[in-house]
Amino acid sequence: MKIFLAVLFLTPLHTYSQEVDASDILFLKIQELEGELASLRSELESQAYLIEKLLSEESNQVENKISLDSETDSEENAFRFKGINDSKSIDEVYDQAIFELNEKKDYEAAKQSFNYLANNFNDEEKIPLSLFWLGEISLLESNLEQSENFFQRLASDFPNHWRTPLAHKRIGDILRMSGDSSAAKIKYQFVVQTFPENTASSLALQLLENME
Repeated sequence: MKIFLAVLFLTPLHTYSQEVDASDILFLKIQELEGELASLRSELESQAYLIEKLLSEESNQVENKISLDSETDSEENAFRFKGINDSKSIDEVYDQAIFELNEKKDYEAAKQSFNYLANNFNDEEKIPLSLFWLGEISLLESNLEQSENFFQRLASDFPNHWRTPLAHKRIGDILRMSGDSSAAKIKYQFVVQTFPENTASSLALQLLENME
């Protein structure tokens, strides 16, 4: 009889303990998900800030290039079209896209302008830059697949452009955000080994160390 009563009293306690354990696990899972969402939100916010920083960097790079070009050969300022005639020059369309991106924050309009450039003109400077900004905007919009396609196109079509190292690093970022850590590490290692003097290499190396 005493044994029966002991079992009777202990059974609810055991059930209660299981319920508490389940609640703890659920709470920890919720905390983990909240942490992942906060991390993703932080990445998107930093992406918007980074776009502004990259715009400033690009402005300085373009000014230096224009200065060098004017010293060597003024004919380099001539536009090169690819089989079409258009009322707007490459520079006009590009400047409009940058204005929409930087000043108006109208990402959809900027994407349309950059897409127009990338698909209708042939220019060794503005087309890869357009592809780069298309990748950045898509990343800001959390469209990872589209973003990766733009960066891949830049890296494959313009392997020697000064934005190509960062495009490779961005592909690594996208792989990491997609949950493919192994592929992300391989891409980061590629950036470090291929572009050791580029700032993208330093960024990739830092991420590799954080992933250890």
